[in-house]
Amino acid sequence: MPTTKITRSYQITIPKVVRSRANIKVGDKLIVEYDDNTHTIKIRPPTRERRTLRLGRDLTVKEIEESIEKGLAGCLQS
Repeated sequence: MPTTKITRSYQITIPKVVRSRANIKVGDKLIVEYDDNTHTIKIRPPTRERRTLRLGRDLTVKEIEESIEKGLAGCLQS
């Protein structure tokens, strides 16, 4: 298991083997959490941001509400 050292400014270097397996690239953002139950530090990528589409027109409130209902119905079926 690879190890790393904490610098004076509390920075760490993620070992190459871990970066490769996790597909971590320069500039990526990671979330760092401490798990009280297991006393471990967990590092994970943030949840994916929602995709947005540019439709070229404004949506009405009715269209937005219909899209929300459709999305909720799809989630509840799963």
